[in-house]
Amino acid sequence: MRYRKLGRAGLIVSELSLGSNMFGGAGDPFWQDYGGLDQAAVNEVVATAVEGGVNFFDTADGYTNGESEQRLGQAIRDLNLDRTAIHICTKAGTQSGTGPNGCGGSRAHILDACDKSLKRLGIDYIDVYLLHWFDPATPIDDTLRALDDLVRAGKVRYVGCSNFAAWEAMKAVGISERERFARFDAVQSRWSIATREIERELVPFCRSEGLGIMAFGALLAGVLSGKYRRDGSSQQPGRFAGEVPALIDRENTHDIIDVMREIARVHEVTPAEIAIAFLLREKAVCSIIVGSTKPEQIAANLRASDIIMTDEEFGQLDAVSALPVDYGVSRTAPARIARQQYL
Repeated sequence: MRYRKLGRAGLIVSELSLGSNMFGGAGDPFWQDYGGLDQAAVNEVVATAVEGGVNFFDTADGYTNGESEQRLGQAIRDLNLDRTAIHICTKAGTQSGTGPNGCGGSRAHILDACDKSLKRLGIDYIDVYLLHWFDPATPIDDTLRALDDLVRAGKVRYVGCSNFAAWEAMKAVGISERERFARFDAVQSRWSIATREIERELVPFCRSEGLGIMAFGALLAGVLSGKYRRDGSSQQPGRFAGEVPALIDRENTHDIIDVMREIARVHEVTPAEIAIAFLLREKAVCSIIVGSTKPEQIAANLRASDIIMTDEEFGQLDAVSALPVDYGVSRTAPARIARQQYL
């Protein structure tokens, strides 16, 4: 396992982190579909991750209606893990209380949600606390002031956001610097080799302003695992059973998988590991979140940290998965390229 800084902050985290939206939720059909792991199964997965060098764990108050946080915290106690060596990221903003104030980014909700997450996790501070969504109903400075108060109180150490557009995150960073609030150090966003849209604006923003990217969805819910064939002949049980989600080009996705299979064969790994390794090439990434329901799955995913692809192999993957040409970017590209020699 290799380790990276959390953006410009000094916190060092494993470049692969364990997601926990499959922890708990056995009685809820929606969350059961993600995994519905009981405590014994959670302990096994967490133990395997730690043995593989993972020191970063991602959860949220909205996952399995709060049960995810409870089970993660219990696993840390059951396994007698050193809390100072384990870094926990959780989020607030989704519906976790009753009524219209039981979600969002208001000061009232953020302060209440943090205390409840601390209680469920059974810890006295949160390493990385993220806003799960941008809340258009709340002035962002109100939210940022609440986060700053949590940092000053010692309940939270680093803050960030999830599912924000680049302009939303930049607005938050600008206000935090103006008001001298605790500044975002991380951005969590969906990103995979088949869904590279964040590379247009969010990735360049993170490079420029020193925010670490925590990427989720690297395997597109198993679609990029390589288990499924273009003709559907190898479909296996799973959340999407190999079906490419709507709004994503199915044929191009399978073109990408075909190239990943060939490169995986050379490295004697799985296409899933290649899909993860592709994202790790980006220096703005601080951690790729992987979720697994079985110890052997997490062990396989963690091997992606050891893969070193050649420039030629990366070029093949980059070409087959490239975003469509953007007219505005293409018009300004010559001027940008001309200035890159001075970087």
